[in-house]
Amino acid sequence: METRKRLTREQKKEKAVIDLINQMLAMAGHDVTYNDIVGVDKWFNKYTMTVEQDEEFKKWGKKYLMKNLQMRAAIAEKEMRWFSLMWGLTHSNFEEYYKLK
Repeated sequence: METRKRLTREQKKEKAVIDLINQMLAMAGHDVTYNDIVGVDKWFNKYTMTVEQDEEFKKWGKKYLMKNLQMRAAIAEKEMRWFSLMWGLTHSNFEEYYKLK
């Protein structure tokens, strides 16, 4: 039986970033993954998602971080806001969405 080495906290964080990017691109309907965009400058400006898709992604990401990195809810929400600032996709319907509100 093969034993698996446990991931360090830092390795878990790196895996979380990759998983979050992959999920964000999938939820936005793009047929690319982290491996396709790694090393591409400003890749996050080349793809878009709707505000509604972004809100759903942030909910998913919060649950992911709480489960996989054992974060409390408030911290996970804060991390997702930072994630969106750093790597979030451009909103394709930003003006329309906020006109309705």
